[in-house]
Amino acid sequence: MKDLFGQALLDYQQGNYTEDIKTETSISEEDVLPLPYLFRSFSEMPPLEKKALQLAKGKVLDIGCGAGTHGLYLQNERGLEVHSVDISPKAIEVCKLRGLQNAYVGDIMTFEGQFDTILLLMNGAGMCGRLRKMGTFFAKIKSLLAPKGQILTDSSDIIYMFDQNADGSYDVPLEFDYYGELMYLVKYKGEKEPPFPWLYVDYNTLQNVAHSVGLNCELIAEGENFDYLARLEHH
Repeated sequence: MKDLFGQALLDYQQGNYTEDIKTETSISEEDVLPLPYLFRSFSEMPPLEKKALQLAKGKVLDIGCGAGTHGLYLQNERGLEVHSVDISPKAIEVCKLRGLQNAYVGDIMTFEGQFDTILLLMNGAGMCGRLRKMGTFFAKIKSLLAPKGQILTDSSDIIYMFDQNADGSYDVPLEFDYYGELMYLVKYKGEKEPPFPWLYVDYNTLQNVAHSVGLNCELIAEGENFDYLARLEHH
C-alpha cells in the first residue's frame, strides 16, 4: 500500500492542498473525492452521520477513522473517550496533529479492547471487502463490544446502479458473489494504489449477517441516496 489516501490527508493538513483524491470502481467511472469534505465540521455532515454521532455514548471506537473528523467531534464537543484506528499511518499522523488523544495505526482484526459504541461510518463495514468475509468481520467487531454496547454503521444498497429488466430482475456483473461487491481504485497526484476489494451491503443482507453472529440489527434511519444507518447490539 502506497498510502495515497493518508498522503492526501497529510498534504491537506499541512497546507499542501493542490488537488483532490480521484476514485474509480469496477462499476463506476472516475469520481472526485474533495479533500475538504474529509475535514468537515459537524454542521457539514450528512444527516445519517449526525444521527450516528448523536447516538454515540460511553467509550467509543472509531474504525477506519481517516482524518479523525467523527472522533474529534465526539471528543471535543461531546466529551467522550474516543479511540480511533486506521490502517493508514499518515491518516493517524493527521489525527494526532488535529488533537485526537487516542489514535492508533492498526488492523481492526487484531485490535483488542471493550467499547460502548463502535463506529463504522462512511460505509465502514465495506472494508471487509467481500460478503463471504462479513461474518468473520462482525464476529470480531462483536468481541470488542461491551455487554450493553452498540455498533453504528451506514451503507448503501447499490442495486439502483444496475439496469432493471422487464421482469423486475437486474443485470448485475457475474464476476462477484454479490452485487454490492466491487474493486476500488484510489488515485492521487499521478499515482495509483493497486485496486482493492470493497463492499456496499443492503440492509436485509446486513441484518442476516448480524443475526448469524448473534447480533440484533435495527434500522435507525434511511437517507435520500439508497443509504441507511443501522445499529447492531448483542442479543
